[in-house]
Amino acid sequence: MIAATLVIVISLFMIIVAIVKRGLPAMSWDMVSKIPGGGFYIGKEGGLLNAIVGSLYIVIGSISLGLSFSLPIVLYINLYLPEKSRLAQFTRLSFDVLFGIPSIVYGAFGFTLMVYLGLRSSLLAGILTVTILIIPILIRSIDEVLRRVPKEMKDAALSLGATRSEMIKPILRQVAPGIVTAVLLSVGRGIGDAASVLFTAGYTDSIPTSLSQPVATLPLAIFFQLSSPIAEVQDRAYAAALILTFIVLLLSVAARFYSRKFSKNKI
Repeated sequence: MIAATLVIVISLFMIIVAIVKRGLPAMSWDMVSKIPGGGFYIGKEGGLLNAIVGSLYIVIGSISLGLSFSLPIVLYINLYLPEKSRLAQFTRLSFDVLFGIPSIVYGAFGFTLMVYLGLRSSLLAGILTVTILIIPILIRSIDEVLRRVPKEMKDAALSLGATRSEMIKPILRQVAPGIVTAVLLSVGRGIGDAASVLFTAGYTDSIPTSLSQPVATLPLAIFFQLSSPIAEVQDRAYAAALILTFIVLLLSVAARFYSRKFSKNKI
């Protein structure tokens, strides 16, 4: 166990050192406050504001849409179906399978769906694809938390005359920290994935003002800039990776803060 822990910690340390070593010298205020200017991809002026805002747009939209589908499904299979229901078991198995599908497959499916619906590469198409990608993560993570709710708590609520729909509010308060963790896992997967948005979100040097416009993301910015033969542009890719790492770290800290806050509401 000690050896496994050391391997993970050392690997994480090496990744962070590599990103900071090459990304920090390329960081500047312009990098996070300006969109790419003319000649940005050959080493000239501009920044990554378009990719930063685009990543936040996609992850906020997909998390909001994903939770609106995931929570009702999880609540239904845990509160309305019998404990050993075949439908509940089949649903869990299905999302286990979806959980393991590579993100490039979701990207290809999102592209097919986009063509079928007559959509172009856009913010909306990117949000829909990432939503499909993270829904299995949300459902299986929240489901595992809900299954740990003591059966006595449900029986006590029913014995007091509460309906199943009235049980939802106190149970959600009980599992709120687990939901925050599930959201954090989904954010980490969604905001850092390039394959799922490669065919659907497109790429642009501007900030989208509507759902029908293409959008840039940090993973795609890293991918395109690392493909450049110019060393300065490659360093900017590491700067984008550093920004992405910082955003995930910030979200992790915020999630832990709110998780502790919600834990005080446990009954």
